[in-house]
Amino acid sequence: MTFSVWAPAHERVRVRVDGRDHEMTAGAGGWWHCDADGLDYGFLLGDSDDVLPDPRSRWQPAGVHGTSRVYDHSAFEWTDHRWTGRALPGAVLYELHIGTFTPEGTFDGAIGRLDHLVDLGVTHVEVLPVNAFDGAAGWGYDGVLWGAVHEPYGGPDGFKRFVDACHGRGLAVVLDVVYNHLGPSGAYLDRFGPYFAGSNDWGPGLNLDGEGADEVRRYVVDNALGWLRDFHVDGLRLDAVHALVDRSALHVLEQLAVEVDALSAAVGRPLTLIAESDLNDARLVTAREGGGYGLHAQWADDLHHALHVALTGETFGYYPDFEGELGRTLREVFLHAGTWSSFRGRRHGRPVDRDRLPGYRFLAYLQNHDQVGNRAAGDRLSAAVPWQRQAVGAAIVLCSPYTPMIFMGEEWAASTPWQFFASFPDPELAEAVRTGRRREFGRHGWGESEVPDPIDPETVRRSTLRWDEVSEPGHRELVDLYRSLIALRRTRPELADPRLDRFGVREEGSVLVLHRGGLRVVCNLGEDAEVRLDVEPAGVLLASAEVKVDGQAVHLPADSFAILDGPVTDPGPGPASPPR
Repeated sequence: MTFSVWAPAHERVRVRVDGRDHEMTAGAGGWWHCDADGLDYGFLLGDSDDVLPDPRSRWQPAGVHGTSRVYDHSAFEWTDHRWTGRALPGAVLYELHIGTFTPEGTFDGAIGRLDHLVDLGVTHVEVLPVNAFDGAAGWGYDGVLWGAVHEPYGGPDGFKRFVDACHGRGLAVVLDVVYNHLGPSGAYLDRFGPYFAGSNDWGPGLNLDGEGADEVRRYVVDNALGWLRDFHVDGLRLDAVHALVDRSALHVLEQLAVEVDALSAAVGRPLTLIAESDLNDARLVTAREGGGYGLHAQWADDLHHALHVALTGETFGYYPDFEGELGRTLREVFLHAGTWSSFRGRRHGRPVDRDRLPGYRFLAYLQNHDQVGNRAAGDRLSAAVPWQRQAVGAAIVLCSPYTPMIFMGEEWAASTPWQFFASFPDPELAEAVRTGRRREFGRHGWGESEVPDPIDPETVRRSTLRWDEVSEPGHRELVDLYRSLIALRRTRPELADPRLDRFGVREEGSVLVLHRGGLRVVCNLGEDAEVRLDVEPAGVLLASAEVKVDGQAVHLPADSFAILDGPVTDPGPGPASPPR
């Protein structure tokens, strides 16, 4: 077979295949090639004796510092030949981490719990990064070989089995990928060529617009296409795209969107790109013909922050701006939309055009891996509020015009935290991570003993879901409500209607009323309350507690919600004017 590597700055490159060295031949554009027989291989640059893994490795059975192994994608026997994919409108996503989703911490272990997601009503499984990183346990965001699947999870065949099993159950798979930085251990890219330029919060940033950037951009785009094509993945969640500095006329994100659309046409199924961005700029998800990048959706952290403050009352860190702003944020997607952001110390964001952009392009959630795991103790929402109050938050998310996402275990108020953990074998790096974590939270008043040791295996064990809880009192009731809310969202199209110009939100003290066509979703986040609706409801479709309806008046107990049927109002020939 032919071994190839991009190493433009070197005058000599060898490949070691099964222990035997072969001189490589320089080709066009800084690429080197060599024909040789064997399975395990690595590259030697210049006169160095260091054997480095392939930057485009497909398999790293010996870890990120070991040699790469030849992997044949065509050898896997797929059974998903009838899979036609799932579009994003109307979807319900479920975010999970393979290493802590089950006690086994593997793809095969996760397969054993997929039926729970089907029963819940989920349509898309969003998987935290599975690319190779140093050590057995970690979140996955310290990956260094983007095309190789983490071996402790089950390697490339294990991931294919997982995707195949999801498709067999009607579940689409969205994979979290990280192109804004590499992890601190096993990152050898800079030895091969000019992959890096500048820096961001996590280390060196990618060279996307400087000398040699064409091959770096291809490295990113080819990796993304490989997951979608070779692993049959249905979408990618792009981590922290605001850290991708690119001053080119064609931004790498737009280039990626163009090539993914072409691949989608070729494979005959929808392929989805979801961005995580701190910019509060809907240009990311605006169609290319409208001057945007053409991505399909983005996370909406402002929605999370407003919900979190309303549910918990927390007002520290970046939360103060969101106090009392739930209704406004639900209507407008971004609270910071060209307005003052106190924790940034400047104006931030731009408004969303609610007449043109559909709500499904924005993901809404009560929790996600960042908002739980980046808390000092990794405590979930269920550690701060009773399950009845969380259920009200779930009703707001699942009855909104946005694409809802659930974080693993959220649906039954899992008692297990989800804490930050890593397992770097290098003792110096491990200690640096441990002390850095404690120092960071120490500045915010946390004692050293209160911050879990991220290197201790016990931290991973604590963060692993306990599936025996699902049927226990206080957990069973909540998961039943989540299941019913998702089912109702599917059977009543008003609840999944993504048109933001027809979405109304009315606030009366602690009561929030969502206008969803003729339906009214009444949510009480305070004490017993009575609210008068604009229509007389025909009945109660779903409620989390006993509600009383008397004409247009609805009485709700504390921390409860009710979804009420009612006459469908004709908005007329023009856009509706929802109440504010």
